Amino acid sequence: MPASAPFAESVLNSVFGLTSYRGRQEEIVRHVTNGGNCLVLMPTGGGKSLCYQLPALLRDGCGIVVSPLIALMRDQVSGLLEAGVNAAVLNSTLSPQEAGEVERRLIAGDLDLLYVAPERLLTPRCLSLLAQANIALFAIDEAHCVSQWGHDFRPEYIGLSVLAERFPDVPRIALTATADALTRKEIAERLQLVEAPCFVASFDRPNIRYEIVDKQNALTQLKGLIAERHSGEAGIVYCLSRAKVEDVAASLREAGIPALPYHAGLDAETRARHQDRFVNEDGVVIVATIAFGMGIDKPDVRFVAHLDLPKSIEAYYQETGRAGRDGKHSSAWMAYGLSDIVQQRRMIDESTASDAFKRVSIGKLDALVALAETAHCRRARLLAYFGEEPGRENCGNCDNCLNPPKVFDGRIVAQKLLSCVYRTGERFGAMHLIDVLTGRPTDKVTQFGHDKLSVFGIGGELNEKQWRAALRQLVALGHLRADSEAFGALKLTESSRGVLRGETEVWLREQTITPRNRAARAGSRQPTAKPNGGGSDPALHTALKAWRSDIARKRGVPAYVVLHDSTIDGIASVKPATLDELRGIAGIGDRKLERYGEELIALVRSSS
Repeated sequence: MPASAPFAESVLNSVFGLTSYRGRQEEIVRHVTNGGNCLVLMPTGGGKSLCYQLPALLRDGCGIVVSPLIALMRDQVSGLLEAGVNAAVLNSTLSPQEAGEVERRLIAGDLDLLYVAPERLLTPRCLSLLAQANIALFAIDEAHCVSQWGHDFRPEYIGLSVLAERFPDVPRIALTATADALTRKEIAERLQLVEAPCFVASFDRPNIRYEIVDKQNALTQLKGLIAERHSGEAGIVYCLSRAKVEDVAASLREAGIPALPYHAGLDAETRARHQDRFVNEDGVVIVATIAFGMGIDKPDVRFVAHLDLPKSIEAYYQETGRAGRDGKHSSAWMAYGLSDIVQQRRMIDESTASDAFKRVSIGKLDALVALAETAHCRRARLLAYFGEEPGRENCGNCDNCLNPPKVFDGRIVAQKLLSCVYRTGERFGAMHLIDVLTGRPTDKVTQFGHDKLSVFGIGGELNEKQWRAALRQLVALGHLRADSEAFGALKLTESSRGVLRGETEVWLREQTITPRNRAARAGSRQPTAKPNGGGSDPALHTALKAWRSDIARKRGVPAYVVLHDSTIDGIASVKPATLDELRGIAGIGDRKLERYGEELIALVRSSS
């Protein structure tokens, strides 16, 4: 029998401490609770987990959550246990005895939610176990992992089609934060959800400031960002290589910033220790490869920085989405240069993937480069990529909207540059071309006789930085391409003919201010979230956070599992004098009221 709406809202309030749904959560919960299958696209921090956790509690049986992320399993189960939900995990971290106990509880009907790794679920033993249990639903989290077009393809996910075949009457909900049309289509086909509705929430994260700066000295630029806008705050810095991760982390530590490296080359114990420090301590910065971050529910990450270009807009959106999960102002910052394009193209070209996959990968890279080079609203560009109408031309919270770049008619500049590429034989990279254009008779220029060419010295009106920007923009516009086989040599494309003939308009951004100044100017206009939640009592806020840290340490869980920052803010603002008043604050469900209510009220009274 489907659960009634009042009963669903009662469970929402009593277990999760919430009085209302967000976005399309109510539609999704009702659909799945009534036995329907669906695909859900919802941004990080948008409340995906509630879309399967609540139906699992409303339906008879145990909800099975398929997740590749041990960290997410651990944190979500800890949070559910704190809320009074019977939840468990079944993955490689358990001993045989512990796994056996979880299996016994599942068969006995003693679990509300069970988190299972995909490779464990697909074993004959686990499938047989599920056949003996009463299953409420299957939730397939990080569903983009099933698609070869997704940014984090995992082969083990392909086998999850067995759920539709073996359990046709059990509702299935697939969830992801990022998927373009091609990826959505493959998710639906592989998981047999073609006929199921697709619920797409807005991809907009209005609290995140998107900013992309010209890469000069990226590490110095990063230190400036942290010092000017995020001193003492938690952040994630992404780099492409393990060696760079180590170097950046060491340099940040020398600058007095508590930074830790995280990559697959570290042993499991070190990775776990660094992750635990990041999750449980305030103000820690993790410098990582893309191996870090999926499934980390830490709500107060104030910035995500990229020192290297990601592979796609999906990857960029997923990684930057780890900032500001609590809804407070946060930064998504990236330093980017022409060398990033060359590096990514080389990685695509040298991969063993099929030609079709390479073509799609190049298209995704081109879309990300276009985002980096746009002179218009970055948020609008992001939303349009995912098929969403931005609703307004100026978001008011990206670098281009806060400090609109000047654009100029760049046809003459483009013609000079393309002519130089042609005259030098399409065999040279950016630095050599700039030397020729600006008339620098370097050894290499004179060796090849390029100081005798008609294009030698015709570009004196721009400096090196401005020519680099023009080169990069012409690559983004598709009038030049970087040849990965020729060590980054720039080559003409079909569209460059129209530019050389004067038939194609070319509008370029002016490079007028330095990245450091630009970051500072943008940062000066960013509203800063007050650490005590605005109008709350600072002393009470400090006492509540100290109490929460102590409880978290005793219980061996992250602080936000005990109480979210937003709940701390609510208590410090409202100053509840009774348990009834405390119960009215978002995030305080029945179990937390029972467990912590008296202590919290005592803290409020002692601060008065």
